[in-house]
This record gives sequence, C-alpha cells and structure tokens, in this order.
Amino acid sequence: MAQVSSGKSGGRNVEVELNLVPIIDLMSVLITFLLITAVWTQVSMIQIGSSLYAKKLDDQPPPKPPPHADYVLKVDVKATGYILTSGKQIISLPKLQNDYDDAGLAAQLQRIKQIYPDKIDAVVSVSDDLAYENLIRAMDHLLISGFSNISVATGGPN
Repeated sequence: MAQVSSGKSGGRNVEVELNLVPIIDLMSVLITFLLITAVWTQVSMIQIGSSLYAKKLDDQPPPKPPPHADYVLKVDVKATGYILTSGKQIISLPKLQNDYDDAGLAAQLQRIKQIYPDKIDAVVSVSDDLAYENLIRAMDHLLISGFSNISVATGGPN
C-alpha cells in the first residue's frame, strides 16, 4: 500500500492510504490488450502472394483425374432404400421387409464394374436422420465391388 502524509491539519495528522491493486490490475489488462493488438497489426501486413507455399511450380503438371471421372456413380441411402445413380441412369432399390436390399446393390455395383473396370471413384450420400451403420454398409459394398476412391456427401432430409 502507498501512504501519503500531508502533515498536520487542524491539530491532527492526515495520512491517506492509496490502494494500488486496482491500478495494477488495470495496467496488466492494458498491457495484455496492447500485446494482442500488436500481433494482429503484424498479421494484417503479411502479403499472401509472397508466401513460398503459394507459388505454383510451373514444371509440375496438373494431377490426372481418375478414369471415367465424367461418369458419375452415386449411392444415395434413403429411409426407403438405396438409390443408385449410374451416369444418367437412376436405379431404385427399395427396402425388402424393413431391411436394405444389400444383395441387389452388390449385384448392380458388380454390373457397373464389369462395364467400367477402370472406374474407382464413387460418391455415397446418406440422410442426416439415418444411422451411421447404413453409410458404412453402402461404403463396404462399394469397396467390395472395387470402387476404392469413395467420397461422402450429405444427403439432407429424406
């Protein structure tokens, strides 16, 4: 504590104690704020184009798309069953006795693999309200059929 003595006033000694704790707290907050804002002003000065990682190397060719990339293979997992989109053809595989038609999906995927043996990419879409197990089952059928490059998309509500 700081103490200020002003001598005697009217016959009594006047001594005032100053509480410095709030001033120290205020200064520590101001210093912290100053340090944080100083860092942000430096970040805003960085030029994105001058980064070594942002430079494109001219000697590297662009990556090759997978075979038959223009041919879309998509498996939609719905509450009513599977919907297989094979190019422009849409194949509906409804549920059989409250269970998904896994055998039908496997047969259709094998047929597509025979037509396009080089195709390895596929997309699986599942509704948000369905169990995660249904997504895994569809992915397993794609992997077994030889489609190893699988992308997952959100299917939205049914």
